[in-house]
Amino acid sequence: MNDHNEIIDIQTRLAYQEDLLTELNQIVSRQDVEILTLKQQVRQLSKRVEDFLAGPDSGNVDIGDERPPHY
Repeated sequence: MNDHNEIIDIQTRLAYQEDLLTELNQIVSRQDVEILTLKQQVRQLSKRVEDFLAGPDSGNVDIGDERPPHY
């Protein structure tokens, strides 16, 4: 392989690596957003579990449309 072909090969590899790096960066960015969303959901669920375990007398539980026990 002569010098010209080696340079072309290196440039081609560099271009593929740059594309791969860009793609991986986009994936990491999307995952970061997903992780933040999941963390928020876990905090909300944790709060709901704490409120549930505290019992209905604590005033923190929203029973909404729950039917009374005598139905």
